[in-house]
Amino acid sequence: MSKIRILMVDDEERFRTVTATILGRKGFETLVAENGEQALEKLKESPDVVVLDVRMGTMDGHKTLREIKKTHPHLPVIMLTGHGAMPSAEQALEEGAFDYLAKPCDIDLLAAKIQSAVRSGSPRSKEEKSVREVMVPVENYTSIPVDCTVRDAIEALERERNEFVATDRLMAIGHSSVLVSGKSGELVGIISPRNLIQAIRPAYLTAPKPSMAETLQYSTMFWKGLFNSRAREIMSLSVSEIMSERPPHVDVSANLMEVAERMTCDRCRRVAVMEEGKLIGIIREQDLFYEIAAIISNS
Repeated sequence: MSKIRILMVDDEERFRTVTATILGRKGFETLVAENGEQALEKLKESPDVVVLDVRMGTMDGHKTLREIKKTHPHLPVIMLTGHGAMPSAEQALEEGAFDYLAKPCDIDLLAAKIQSAVRSGSPRSKEEKSVREVMVPVENYTSIPVDCTVRDAIEALERERNEFVATDRLMAIGHSSVLVSGKSGELVGIISPRNLIQAIRPAYLTAPKPSMAETLQYSTMFWKGLFNSRAREIMSLSVSEIMSERPPHVDVSANLMEVAERMTCDRCRRVAVMEEGKLIGIIREQDLFYEIAAIISNS
């Protein structure tokens, strides 16, 4: 299956670079242009969708949009700006834009809008997407060995995030979970924000309370500073002590309803995707949410 080709048009170099890199990791092919004139030239490379900044130099986004529609009337264009206002949004939609998003924009939402834009003009728009199309490829995740500490997991995640520092106009939320691998490289668990939050709670809070009246240790008035001290205490723990178990899995040939059923029955927020016994991706609950939203929006 060929990659969706995006034309990213923005006069801010850092934004173009960061966005192109992150979208590339999500499986898109991204062309870049720094102004409207370059964008019109790049149309020769047949992009599937255009992501267009409104406020640029001599040819702003609205003028560029009108020029695009003259020669490529069916090419979907998503307007993206840090200077969003309702009149500008209404103007963009009247001029033929597929959608209008204000910066900062969640990168997952932007990716979902791009998928929706492509499907809106595709003969496959009525077809259901495959598990492979919805999942996050496993190579997009940070992975650490099971014998690492919580500090190691946090540092690995921070290194990856620093590689793709978000600009003030893009929220590159990415994947806040870390995959934990066994000695043979197999997935054995996941460290998520929920695991860290659960781990910092003192043991006495998770143990059965005494049958008599509440003791002072349960009073929140004595908890000041406890959050910081517990966060420092857990950093030396092994990830195996706090991680969630390996999520349930489906085969890559499964359909999305199978994934929804697995998440519901197993009360999990992620499902591993396997192909010939090998982990190739993770489907998160937000991935299904954005797919549901896209289907409803296009109906």
